[in-house]
Amino acid sequence: MLDKHIAAMLEQARAAGAPDLADLPPVPCRALYRQILAAADVPPADVGSEDRSIDRADGAAIPVRIYTPHAAANGGVIVYYHGGGYVLGDLDGYDNLCRRLCADSGSTVVSVDYRLAPEHPFPAAVDDAWDALRWVAANASVLGVDGQRIAVAGDSAGAALAAAVCLLARDAGGPHLAAQGLVYPPAAGNHAGDYPSRETHAAGPTLTARSMDYFSRHFFGPCAKAPDFRGAPLLAASLAGLPPALVMVAGLDALRDEAMAYAQALAAAGNDAIVVEYHSLPHGFLSMGAVPAARMGQLQLAQFLAQRLAA
Repeated sequence: MLDKHIAAMLEQARAAGAPDLADLPPVPCRALYRQILAAADVPPADVGSEDRSIDRADGAAIPVRIYTPHAAANGGVIVYYHGGGYVLGDLDGYDNLCRRLCADSGSTVVSVDYRLAPEHPFPAAVDDAWDALRWVAANASVLGVDGQRIAVAGDSAGAALAAAVCLLARDAGGPHLAAQGLVYPPAAGNHAGDYPSRETHAAGPTLTARSMDYFSRHFFGPCAKAPDFRGAPLLAASLAGLPPALVMVAGLDALRDEAMAYAQALAAAGNDAIVVEYHSLPHGFLSMGAVPAARMGQLQLAQFLAQRLAA
């Protein structure tokens, strides 16, 4: 059963004639997504913030927003990758979520404004995510954090990016990562598999099959499938040797089953993996801080990361 607070929000959106995201070109789609995020927003947490630009490997810039807690700082840092199907989302849309994560965890948070498709298709977002993580590790002292206490986290497409950089860091011999927080990751990169939730929840209540295909075609190209583990962590040849993971799953989500499959694969490979399913919540709940059950999810993610960063 869908959470009553979210059901009321969705009914209001339907009554207002809100279109399916997949019916819009990317630019107006991004504007609508900002409205969706704002609709379930809460007052911002009281933390410090600073906008910066960091260098990409090719010499261009990646915008980031750095959040610092005013009190109870644990010396750790969370690199956060926002959701939005690799097509939507930005620093402002996820500002309140990252402020909450900073305040709740007592950790510095670096939110990464990676390049979006279709202007920048695969693997641009992955490249930016990896460059940003390496920049954080190399500049830990500048950020006032411990370079051995870095975690990554993200929701939806951002969760897939977080999973990808964990694999890249393992294969590169660093940076060392203390934890990964993955919230409803599209772990199969639109590849076929035993994922009945794709059919069960093809019509939503939030993410639809049409929207998933829309995002995948913009990011991965006409084949609409990830070519390798950087867009589909379930394709990795090995999942051994990865940081402890919290995988948060929405029960009413087309991505529910592949997120569960990734958590199970992490555990089968010998990693510490905790799975939490929110049965009454749909895809996208992490940004719905005004919904009590979603707020619990925010707190759970922050608590997991804080514990791992303090260990």
